[in-house]
Amino acid sequence: MRLAAEVEVHGRVIPIRPSVVRRAVRAVVAGERKRVVVSVTFVGREGMRRLNRIHKGHDRPTDVISFTLQDPRRGRIGDIYICRWQAAREAERRGIPLREELVRLVVHGTLHVLGHDHPARADRERSAMWRRQERYVRKLA
Repeated sequence: MRLAAEVEVHGRVIPIRPSVVRRAVRAVVAGERKRVVVSVTFVGREGMRRLNRIHKGHDRPTDVISFTLQDPRRGRIGDIYICRWQAAREAERRGIPLREELVRLVVHGTLHVLGHDHPARADRERSAMWRRQERYVRKLA
């Protein structure tokens, strides 16, 4: 299997350069030695709230949601939705640049598309997936 990442970036307003998004996805895919086709879409607060309500049963916006399908010829196919509004709130809370938080969410969504998962909210920052995510963010941010 040839390792590869096909990446598309969408959204009415894209708060980070598409080249940064592509580089982050490709770095994770190469590091995880996988093959993937990914679409990353930036959505507003209400759009994310709607996605979260319909697909996760939570009537509130969240920072990132990922969906994955397995294609025998192309590897995994994933859709990642990122909410800039929620990312800005989290970046402010952490005292970090918005760009760093957006890269973190791209990495986080990509890891989910590749099959990684983490426990519920309280323990997620101590999980193996979080540690893996932060290694990529340190290299990319």
